[in-house]
Amino acid sequence: MASGKILVAQGGGPTAVINQSLVGVALEARRFRGIEHVYGARHGVRGIINEDFVHLTQETSHNLELVANTPSSALGSTRDKPDVKYCQEIFKVLQAHEIGHFFYIGGNDSSDTVSIVSAEARKANYDLRCIHIPKTIDNDLVGNDHTPGFPSAARFVAQAFAGANLDNAALPGVYVGVVMGRHAGFLTAASALGKKFPDDGPHLIYMPERTFVLEKFLADVKATYERLGRCVIAVSEGIHDSSGTPMAALLSRDMEHDAHGNVQLSGSGALADLLCEEIKSKLGIKRVRGDTLGYLQRSFIGCVSDVDQREAREVGEKAVQFAMWGKHDGSVAIKRTGFYSVDYELLPIETVAGKTRVMEDEFITASGTDVTDAFRLYLRPLLGSGMPDTYRLRTNPVAKVLRPG
Repeated sequence: MASGKILVAQGGGPTAVINQSLVGVALEARRFRGIEHVYGARHGVRGIINEDFVHLTQETSHNLELVANTPSSALGSTRDKPDVKYCQEIFKVLQAHEIGHFFYIGGNDSSDTVSIVSAEARKANYDLRCIHIPKTIDNDLVGNDHTPGFPSAARFVAQAFAGANLDNAALPGVYVGVVMGRHAGFLTAASALGKKFPDDGPHLIYMPERTFVLEKFLADVKATYERLGRCVIAVSEGIHDSSGTPMAALLSRDMEHDAHGNVQLSGSGALADLLCEEIKSKLGIKRVRGDTLGYLQRSFIGCVSDVDQREAREVGEKAVQFAMWGKHDGSVAIKRTGFYSVDYELLPIETVAGKTRVMEDEFITASGTDVTDAFRLYLRPLLGSGMPDTYRLRTNPVAKVLRPG
């Protein structure tokens, strides 16, 4: 029987609702008689190695609820990607503190960590329940209908492009907005949910699930600009050529790399600038502007999906229930039931760890530059209530006097 001590940590990029999962764990654990203490590790696995723990059991329920409604990671996070040796050190700390239940809230790398720590516990015949709680704005965890954090980020992206479209319609030109997503285009595709009228932007959407061809991109932009007199474009930061090389790396000679050796795509405006320069120089369009939504997508306050909040809380609660009433380690997954409702399952951790989900073909049009109605039906209920709307003046022209005809 596992001990009555729980350790919970948050890893990877913050989201608007990750604290709901944290508080879901902390409050749900209090309902179980055998739980003595709930510890939180500051800054993810690095905090575990450093034994940098806080006593969540000593937090008031009221303050926990206030934290739950606050974006970003209340415990802090880390980009450390533990290997076996690193996880062995994690396990030593868990043993030393007599932790009986380990909950890690995060994405793909976090699920990997849970998998390795779980294996170490089994090898040592140590009674430890390890549960991965899903989180990522990229929506790229396999086995899930969607992932907490994605709906709120998608809501932000949809609203951001709705606003950019209004700006572009008032002062026509070409606008390029770069959205997060190295391998999966879900977040970039969410830009389509801000459209209302047939000629609204984004007019072109480029996702990493399709090979990016610069010449075709320029032809698409030219055709749209000639047809509408303007063009709004949503581009995933992870667009790549046929060899898989990111376009940001191909178009730029000097690109930074992150801690994992990947080309640094987030937090840089390089791709937007490079694409804008290609449009200006190759198409001769003068008014061309670009933005990189960057970190704004992750924890933007005041733009949170109520559906996302509720489900992020529930995956934390269900994680505790699976740990207390079940006999297996695993990863909590959201499963859609009915037109819109969800249930939760505990998947074997090995079915999630080290795998990446990408957008299904049915969500992308044949042209590769737009989303289908199937995607709109998939995403719309996740965005939550109260999505803002846009309106136009009706066209009632007054007859010209000086320039008739």
